[in-house]
Amino acid sequence: MTIIDQGNGAAGPAAADLIKDTTTQSFMKDVIEESKRQPVLIDFWAEWCGPCKQLTPILEKAVKAAKGKVKLVKMNIDQHPAIPGQMGIQSIPAVIAFVNGQPADGFMGAVPESQLNAFIDKLTKGVTAPGEPNIAEILQEAEAVLAEGDPAAAAQIYAEVLQHDSTNIAALAGLAKCYAVSGAMEQAKQTLAMVPESKRNDPAVKAVQAAIDLAEQAEALGPVAELEQKVAANPLDHQARFDLATALNAQGNRAAATEQLLEIVKRDRKWNDDGARKQLVQFFEAWGGTDDATVEGRKRLSTILFS
Repeated sequence: MTIIDQGNGAAGPAAADLIKDTTTQSFMKDVIEESKRQPVLIDFWAEWCGPCKQLTPILEKAVKAAKGKVKLVKMNIDQHPAIPGQMGIQSIPAVIAFVNGQPADGFMGAVPESQLNAFIDKLTKGVTAPGEPNIAEILQEAEAVLAEGDPAAAAQIYAEVLQHDSTNIAALAGLAKCYAVSGAMEQAKQTLAMVPESKRNDPAVKAVQAAIDLAEQAEALGPVAELEQKVAANPLDHQARFDLATALNAQGNRAAATEQLLEIVKRDRKWNDDGARKQLVQFFEAWGGTDDATVEGRKRLSTILFS
């Protein structure tokens, strides 16, 4: 299991490793090749350029603050005119960002510090700094552990991510899902309550909310056997069939739950204001778009609706 190191860890990369001067001969190694590992900014400047002298300290400060997510390479265009000439640099200071060996973005002139920080934030979004945990990989691991049927272990991993980043939406949704799968609905709801209103439409958040809503619906229903007897006694009792589908889903019997709702749609599409189809869509949302039951259920629903 992945454990996120909560200690101080090693010091960040030294400034000498993050900021360097380059030449025409070393440009390929310093910029092109290095940008395949993390974004690289190249700063074209000259001794006579006043705005360059304003920009350089701000640029160096921002790069150091990024702690290794981006590197800065400086090129004096008077000493090394070939590269800026090839790139069409006509005024300085000019900063070009390289990512994966290619120019990705850039700006000209001595921009304010806030604009420069925003530029670097955009450039390094999703980039892991040296020594930092790879949150994306850890979240994938937690998801895999949960899929294997160990919500307690998955919850521990999600909780560790949240200790590192308390606002991580995927981790909040994942932890809430672990609680929901375990039947701890109050804890699941409390965890989802930590998600900001602006993020409530995130697919992972909506999926957990749908699962909680369905579980609470199922709590108010009778045993599956009694509902099955009601449906057998009266196949046109759509409410009993609807309740049976909800109860079957709560037991994890997704195929049977889908079957019951599809049967209502086939018999009476307009029943309860299209209630059976709406409930099926809520099932799909709770199960996730890539779940086999969702894929098969959507296919069968489409066949019925458009036949």
